[in-house]
Amino acid sequence: MSAARTGPPTGPWIGRRRFLGVAAGLAAAGGAGQLTGDPAPVRRPAPAGRPDPEHRPPRDRPLFLGTYTSAPGGGTGVGFGTYDTTTGRITATVAGVADPSYLALAPSGRTLYAVDEQQQGGVTAMALSPDEPPRPLGTRSTGGAGPCHLSVHPRGRWLLSANYLSGSVAVHPVDRATGALGERTDLVTHSHPPPGPGQDGPHAHQIVTAPDGRHVLAVDLGNDTVYTYRLDESAGTLTEVSYAALRPGAGPRHLTFHPSGAFAYLANEVDNTVVVCRYDRHSGRLTPGAPQSTGTGPGTSYPAQFLVTRDGRFAYLANRGHNSLTRYAVEGSGARLRLLDTVPVGGDFPRHIAFSPDQRRLFAANQKSGSVTVFAVDARTGALRRAGEPFAAPVPVCVLPL
Repeated sequence: MSAARTGPPTGPWIGRRRFLGVAAGLAAAGGAGQLTGDPAPVRRPAPAGRPDPEHRPPRDRPLFLGTYTSAPGGGTGVGFGTYDTTTGRITATVAGVADPSYLALAPSGRTLYAVDEQQQGGVTAMALSPDEPPRPLGTRSTGGAGPCHLSVHPRGRWLLSANYLSGSVAVHPVDRATGALGERTDLVTHSHPPPGPGQDGPHAHQIVTAPDGRHVLAVDLGNDTVYTYRLDESAGTLTEVSYAALRPGAGPRHLTFHPSGAFAYLANEVDNTVVVCRYDRHSGRLTPGAPQSTGTGPGTSYPAQFLVTRDGRFAYLANRGHNSLTRYAVEGSGARLRLLDTVPVGGDFPRHIAFSPDQRRLFAANQKSGSVTVFAVDARTGALRRAGEPFAAPVPVCVLPL
């Protein structure tokens, strides 16, 4: 089903996202980095994009940007380039993929995947090599409209994607040798429970594998529900095993697990809250706790996404309406979040945030200001400090530093 939802105003877009239109060219370059016409060398990352902490990484590291090609000022595809691990300085260019609004790296580090967030949704695979731009390996249909999130199963055999407008989730096989995608093996539409107040139907916003590797969780903003599936790794099919209903009108958007795997943190876009959830790895059942503050004051700030540090001590939340990042202390072995502060993001509408592999940098993609902000992360306190000025990028909605 295709339907608009209530939410933040998005200029000329229809409903939540605009799927048809003509790209109006690249945003003007400036700030701490700029777009160029020549591709920067892309070094192949270590497996899973996590270099050995004892090994000093090269000074220049690969970085990819997702954008909306059909939005005014949007890019022409997936942005790629490098960032300086010391200064956060970035140079980027673009390659042609339609509306690549979310990106994910294969565990091998050799393949990049992007959603094609259009009415006829797709997922695209791209091969990575040390000295060349990403090479497209083909696109497969997701069977739904407006896919906005994707993730790779930890064993690298399956690609999972979420179709926002049609409220469904899809599975595609991954060729182990090349990283290319096969034809879809499953498509599940969320049909229960019924949408809450102000919602017009299911809107799948995220799909991710739990740390146990046996269960897949799908966050549906329209149904105020998080579904747990068991993935058949032989057939590539999903079987629902449980679901967790949030309070009506919460609008859950993005879930991130604590390193222990026993807890997960959920950002609720519509009612401007966050929730600590207990997770049972044996059953796959998610149990939401009480809603908590985002620290952004009254009104709706459209919280977008959580990050949790590798040591499990701090969590960060992107607030699009408030244009800030909230910092939480994680306590009780992951069971509690204690709000510490909010930090201005230095841009407009931080849609996506990501750590560098060493977690010394945090990147924020600011959709409406056409910029990406880079922060230095204090490992002891979790405090954030701006590393230079934001750099210009065409409608950045996803940033993936490797």
